[in-house]
Amino acid sequence: MKTTIPLLTPYKMGQFDLSHRVVLAPLTRQRAYGSVPQPHAAVYYAQRASPGGFLISEGTRIAAGSPAAAAWQEQESSSSFKDVPGIWAREHVEAWRPVVDAVHAKGAFFFCQLWHVAADVVQQRQQQQVSPQMSFDGRREELSSPRRVAAVDAPHVADGFRRAARNAIDAGFDGVEILGANGYFVDNDGQGVNGLESRCRFAMEVVDAVAREVGGHRVGVRLDQFNATADEHALALHVVSRLSDRGVLYCHMIEPRVDGRRRVSRRLLPFREAFGGTFIASGGYGRDEGDAAVGEGYADLVAYGRLFLANPDLPRRFELGAPLNECDAATFYGAGAADPAVGYTDYPFLD
Repeated sequence: MKTTIPLLTPYKMGQFDLSHRVVLAPLTRQRAYGSVPQPHAAVYYAQRASPGGFLISEGTRIAAGSPAAAAWQEQESSSSFKDVPGIWAREHVEAWRPVVDAVHAKGAFFFCQLWHVAADVVQQRQQQQVSPQMSFDGRREELSSPRRVAAVDAPHVADGFRRAARNAIDAGFDGVEILGANGYFVDNDGQGVNGLESRCRFAMEVVDAVAREVGGHRVGVRLDQFNATADEHALALHVVSRLSDRGVLYCHMIEPRVDGRRRVSRRLLPFREAFGGTFIASGGYGRDEGDAAVGEGYADLVAYGRLFLANPDLPRRFELGAPLNECDAATFYGAGAADPAVGYTDYPFLD
């Protein structure tokens, strides 16, 4: 009798009928020269697509930075913003279309992750522009950290997300994921920071703007747990419940770090219970951990990053219990690489 593998059971996520629960997590690869997706991206994503599979794109910029910052990025190959794709211009829409088509040709569903990086490091140091490192309440203080989003910036940023979401749908994506993790989430204008509702007001304005434009059934949000303090934990829980109230399709959360490493600590359970839609967990999962998470109802789907990066046929390997390729950390990011295929589209499949 064949043993059921929870990760490989079908799941209905809103209007999307998934054949398994192994999700490609968003991974920055820095191979979109001049912010324009290249043909090798179509190969990369299609390799990891399977009938009824679900893929989330790498973080995709919703707006360009200033001319001075753009020039700085071209000079700095180590910049975390160099050669990441965009979705704010018509050329980006046209360049993404064949990538999305390649994924759809394999029968998979594809969401575009929307990433707000309108400010850049050169502006951060001058403390002049909207920060790409915006926590929920804007109180994190880091070296060279700029100010949080001001009231005057808020409508422009929210509208940038809205326009980017429309462009993503025009490019053929099935939906969008708003990146609210790793310190990149938007925040309120700083007024009334002691109230949970006021502190997540701007975040909800962004979600509402995107949902009005493309429909909440096409919108997911990725969040950190923010459990460094009880206050941040409460704030994150409030945000998750507000997303549930708005009918957002899914909530994608990252397991917290334990002893400096991502571990499946099951600390996301309160958030899973607070969200009424599809719940995706990621960070530190292998096959056994993913099976347990799905089998026990801790998560509906599990997103894999490094394992999927190095194993384009990851669901098949999970099915067969086959050995996994090791990933090469030296080729994670392709900015300035002589050959973008190395560490990108050259990982072997099973024979």
